[in-house]
Amino acid sequence: MNWDSIARWYRWLEYLGFGRALEHRREAFLSDVADARRVLALGDGDGRALVALRKAMSASATPATQIDYVDISAQMLKLARARAGTDLIAYYCDDALTRPLLEAEYDLIVTHFFLDCFNENCLELLTARVARAAAPRARWIISEFRRSGWLVSCLYLFFRLSAGLRTRRLVDHHPVLTNHGFRLTRSETTWGGLLASELWVRDIA
Repeated sequence: MNWDSIARWYRWLEYLGFGRALEHRREAFLSDVADARRVLALGDGDGRALVALRKAMSASATPATQIDYVDISAQMLKLARARAGTDLIAYYCDDALTRPLLEAEYDLIVTHFFLDCFNENCLELLTARVARAAAPRARWIISEFRRSGWLVSCLYLFFRLSAGLRTRRLVDHHPVLTNHGFRLTRSETTWGGLLASELWVRDIA
């Protein structure tokens, strides 16, 4: 899949369909993770969520030492770099399923409307890779669609046609994360349960 063709318009397409609802989901629980020091952000799009995360962290007594941002779309990375800058942020145009990751390094993982891009096998592979890269007691902040329906089906069709998305249905990430040692600690939903923000903690000391 390749998001380059719609990167420039993605923000406005999102606002047209959901207003600021997806932004609100991305920004939930930021105060809970503002003390993170080494961050792995996967498929974070055009940088709006990255700016919000940096803003939350700037108020922390222990600001982040490094944020590693991985996205397969060069155009999304270009937009993110323009918005969030390069101070303490390393940008990698790469596939999250194959990008080499340091082991037991990150105390915060961030995925916003990203897990819904994977089928069962790829989600399992991604979660296993993240678990190996996560430090003990690492947190994972997620915003995601939480139930299927005609709207989600239409979104999958649109992104399949415009970006080559191969996944055709929403996969429940909860049992996968649980099997890899993460525990859900906080959750909020909006839009009748369609949109969710979640905070997970790795239960490995």
